[in-house]
Amino acid sequence: MTQQHLPPDVIARLVGMDPTITPELVQTSWALLKPFHDKVGYTAPKIYRDKSYGDHERNRLDVHTSGEESGAGASGAPVFVFVHGGGFIGGDKHVPGMPMYDHVGAWAVRNGWVGVTITYRLAPEHTWPAGARDVAGAAAWVRDNIADYGGDPNRIFVAGHSAGATHVASYITGQANTGEYSGSLDGIQGAGLLSGLYLIPDGAARGELEVSYFGDKPSSAVSTLSGLVETDIPLVFSLAERDPRPWHDQIARLFAASLAAKQVVPHVIFAEGHNHISEIASIGVDDLALGAQLARFVNRVTEDMTTEETGA
Repeated sequence: MTQQHLPPDVIARLVGMDPTITPELVQTSWALLKPFHDKVGYTAPKIYRDKSYGDHERNRLDVHTSGEESGAGASGAPVFVFVHGGGFIGGDKHVPGMPMYDHVGAWAVRNGWVGVTITYRLAPEHTWPAGARDVAGAAAWVRDNIADYGGDPNRIFVAGHSAGATHVASYITGQANTGEYSGSLDGIQGAGLLSGLYLIPDGAARGELEVSYFGDKPSSAVSTLSGLVETDIPLVFSLAERDPRPWHDQIARLFAASLAAKQVVPHVIFAEGHNHISEIASIGVDDLALGAQLARFVNRVTEDMTTEETGA
């Protein structure tokens, strides 16, 4: 697959923007990158829209395939499940006329996988741990149905960006398992946590968007950092060069916790030349920033061991 690159002047504009996450940052970042997505193409050959994985109207997912999935069955491809961001209160898996987030599904297909993009319930109507439960529900749908679309239900990689990464972290660390609800990790071979929040502060340090989702629940209950350090599931994190300071603090705390517990640092991709928004928008048009390194990790952890062992 030919790797794509953004021109230096575009990178310079991204780096020069105020890193504060505002509507202007979102609009300007996507406006800069959309022409490059238009040129490359940001839709997979076949997209199955709005499959329901739960009872709520936002429990929907899209399946992105090469269009050659018929009869693939259990010998199918790895499955890349993507959970969008939106500050816990917004966002969608598909915005008509824009790359977001069909471009992630198309990128998955170009890498030889099946792509799945999901939409989930939003705060303040739906609070913690609704996000973890929705990711768990989408994963359950994938296990039950993805073979029909050419995917392997035993080789699932789940990734999220921003609030989506926080929800994936919550799912991976078992926060969906509250009361009588159980969020199985069966088939999950790895996870990608792209500029998420894993240590949620208490009190006045908690921002308005975090309050909308976590409410006044204590940090010890809703944070995932210690669980991420302890999990056996292979994890890759990312941080954008121009992410706001709190996101850099998150990775610093993650490094410290991992070093203390395991004497190793976590696997972190540093998306040079990008801000919080352009980091995820770079996939497919600035591959070396994030996409190529993420793809390498996905391929490694979802490798078909049957094929490797038999030489088939």
